[in-house]
Amino acid sequence: MKKIAGKKKSDDTKIDLTPMLDVVFILLIFFVVTATFLSETAISAASSENNENQPPPPQEDDKKNILFEIGSNNEIILNGNPRPIIATQIRSNIDQLKAENPSASVIIQPNRTSNVATLVMIMDAARQAGMANISIVEPR
Repeated sequence: MKKIAGKKKSDDTKIDLTPMLDVVFILLIFFVVTATFLSETAISAASSENNENQPPPPQEDDKKNILFEIGSNNEIILNGNPRPIIATQIRSNIDQLKAENPSASVIIQPNRTSNVATLVMIMDAARQAGMANISIVEPR
């Protein structure tokens, strides 16, 4: 039998899937590796109804800690002093109290009606002063 010109055998029409499988495996490895590096960080804000183990309220006569109380009109009271301090005095007071007791931590007790901006301002001043331990207690 003679071969007719222009006709091909059916055995020659195979598709090689190896490059496609290589690409799929590389994509799979990429997504698995990136998924393991993604970690979400969140702060759980538990309300007082759900938290049975409440920490004791800070003692005003505790000399180890630096206590900032934020009043209802955003006045800032330091360590129970009856005279409120102004915002520009926060950092200098923290520096002074930290020099007296380097192991002190900052405790902030806001009022329920005070602004968050005042709380953040105190936290920023404490971080700038080098305080590593900053706690926020339940509002009064």
